[in-house]
Amino acid sequence: MEPTTRKQTAVAPRAWVLRRQPDNGEDVAFAMTATKPDALLAADPQLAELISAEEQRQAQTLKLIASENYVSAAVLEASGTVLTNKYSEGYAGRRYYEGQQVIDQIETLAVERAKSLFGVEHANVQPYSGSPANLAVYLATAAPGDTVMGMALPMGGHLTHGWSVSATGIWFNAVHYDVRKDTGRVDMDQVRQTALAERPKLIFCGGTAIPRTIDFPAFAEIAREVGAVLVADIAHIAGLVAGGAHPSPVGHADIITTTTHKTLRGPRGAMILSNEQYAKAIDKAVFPGLQGGPHNHTTAGIAVALGEAAQPEFRDYAAQVVANAAALADELMARGFDLVSGGTDNHLILIDLTSKGIGGKPAAKHLDNAGLEANYNTVPYDPRKPFDPSGLRLGTAALTSRGMKEAEMREVARWLDEVVTAAAADPDAVDATITRVRGEVTELTGRFATPGLDR
Repeated sequence: MEPTTRKQTAVAPRAWVLRRQPDNGEDVAFAMTATKPDALLAADPQLAELISAEEQRQAQTLKLIASENYVSAAVLEASGTVLTNKYSEGYAGRRYYEGQQVIDQIETLAVERAKSLFGVEHANVQPYSGSPANLAVYLATAAPGDTVMGMALPMGGHLTHGWSVSATGIWFNAVHYDVRKDTGRVDMDQVRQTALAERPKLIFCGGTAIPRTIDFPAFAEIAREVGAVLVADIAHIAGLVAGGAHPSPVGHADIITTTTHKTLRGPRGAMILSNEQYAKAIDKAVFPGLQGGPHNHTTAGIAVALGEAAQPEFRDYAAQVVANAAALADELMARGFDLVSGGTDNHLILIDLTSKGIGGKPAAKHLDNAGLEANYNTVPYDPRKPFDPSGLRLGTAALTSRGMKEAEMREVARWLDEVVTAAAADPDAVDATITRVRGEVTELTGRFATPGLDR
């Protein structure tokens, strides 16, 4: 039986690979080109057009946001399947709904791949995102009112590490450690002093704007000294850890949390990794403690991403992410930009724009108009308010996924410099620079395919 291809009406083509079971019982793969199936275009052309517009926007801009990346066509395909139709409260072999014969295999595959990739005893792949994953850790290991410790949000930490506006800062007695003013790096002596004085039940290491290597062994030593559970939040660096471009917290941290959509290049989900001691408590905290049924289509996408991250070429990718960040940082510093901690060890760069005479928010908006997508961010000891801070946060994971290397990073640094300098000199006259840079950015992006899209 010959495979057939149904005609598709598409706005911006993407390659789909479908599988059909012919009469002789063999699988046959065939290609069908579509951005959106006819059903979506026919049922909701307005939404179909918006999705097409977003595809075009992503293809023609430089994604410099450190928490974003591109998924592969395979991850994209797995995430948009009939798996979204199935409700699966519970865990493999222990569900509250029937019809789990296939779902159990998919979740088990994701779990086993996570355990193998990171070298851990237990993995839970059900958390909906990073914040729920961290909440599950609290539920599994602490009680309301317990003392917990993490990096202060303005220093580069995360809301769920006990910051005051987060539920974790409201329900728990949260204390924080900082970075040194003179180096922009974590002062492990201060971490130890704070831990000894406060005796926290949990210690979080990791965060959202940390450009330097996290010293997991030092954190582990402090946690053991005060009897705390050490939680490594590697949401930003999980792909670098998996690819050998950043030291692993395994063997040092009791529990590891991570999102799956940053440097790991998976769908928007999360995982909790741990040793066997915390396995039952973690699983119970995720379900039924915080969540109902897992998002099975996301679990499938996570499984694909973990399989991709286990391939030899992913190590090359992780190394290139770090090399690109170093090249971008060096070029920015050569152009007079002040970088928090004086550089980077990973994918992330945090710029303090104070010396440039412009805030992070207006700079980010001008850059976005020029096709350079970044986010404004606080810097340590920032005198400005969080919604109008002094900093810009950049990352190289997404550009590296498009195949860009050091030469392109130097071009990016030049464009950043030109737009920021023009905006600081005369915000009313920056449009000419933005228009020129936008054209050059569009020319560059046209030479590098967008992962997941057939361009």
